[in-house]
Amino acid sequence: MNRAITLFTLQWRDLPLEKLAPLAKQMGYDGLELACWGDHFDVDQAASSAKYLREKWELLHDNGLTCHAISNHIVGQAVCDLIDERHRAILPPDVWGDGEPEGVRRRAARKLITTAAAARAFFDARPGRDPSEDRPVTVNGFTGSSIWHTIYPFPPVSRDYWEAGYRDFGTRFGPILEAFDNVNVNFGFEVHPAEIAFDILTAQRAVEAVRGHRRFGFNYDASHLGYLGVDYVKFIKTFGSRIFHVHIKDASWGHGDGTVSVLGGHTGFGDLRRFCIERSPGRGDIDFEAVIVALNDIGYQGPLSVEWVEWVDTGTDRVHDATEAAAFVRKLDSPPSGLPSTRRSTG
Repeated sequence: MNRAITLFTLQWRDLPLEKLAPLAKQMGYDGLELACWGDHFDVDQAASSAKYLREKWELLHDNGLTCHAISNHIVGQAVCDLIDERHRAILPPDVWGDGEPEGVRRRAARKLITTAAAARAFFDARPGRDPSEDRPVTVNGFTGSSIWHTIYPFPPVSRDYWEAGYRDFGTRFGPILEAFDNVNVNFGFEVHPAEIAFDILTAQRAVEAVRGHRRFGFNYDASHLGYLGVDYVKFIKTFGSRIFHVHIKDASWGHGDGTVSVLGGHTGFGDLRRFCIERSPGRGDIDFEAVIVALNDIGYQGPLSVEWVEWVDTGTDRVHDATEAAAFVRKLDSPPSGLPSTRRSTG
């Protein structure tokens, strides 16, 4: 279908963009999904400096690359989370501040709003853009959750307690989504453990909590759904028009040594004893052909963004594997047949 094949830069934040850009082109990518970490995309500079935006696009174009989305997962995580010392290690200093939890959450919300403005300015500055063009752009991210710690309902958890968590999410993200709407930006929420939504049912509840706001949709990632036992093809069919962006990352499950459950056993992500491990595309258990067919069925024409994480924990060569992943996804990206899909769901 000739969708753009892009590389999510979060796991490459140790490389300055001036080094990552030519490498990404060499590895076979059409563009980058820029993470707001390292020097890849500075939210405050992008929101205030035309020179910064021009130089960022020049760097991309000089290396034959484009960009379709900005991602600020880390800041989004702090909007609804119960803040503790773990957040200090990942949040920008101006968001962490003095660490007082409610202050952190409010500063994170403001930074996410600024991210929308920065993304709008960035994509408006794209060389060759038609000034009359008024298409929405996408910022991907997390939401955090005030109720994730109750994932296993013991001590007993009342339905009112859970509903209060969704109300908290709706209250905090309502103004954020309004700010996104004001600048024609969509929020691509990545359904994921530790977030307000982690399967189809909780994703539906999240949509309801923001009253179906048109700017709230999904950065679809089959890997997080697959290893939790969620029908990841059904997710696409359920939320079709709200799929704003797609991550391509694999996962394997059921191949551990039987000592570590799906809950992780307080082990690191790459521990081979685990029930589930995130993998480079094509190396796990996700049926990507079924995913592509479902994306064709809903008319998704956006990028396929490779998120490559394996090197962080297992020591594999990331350049080799990311090159392999780009070729895998490009071969995978078949055009729609024009015939009704008979591909079954994964459940």
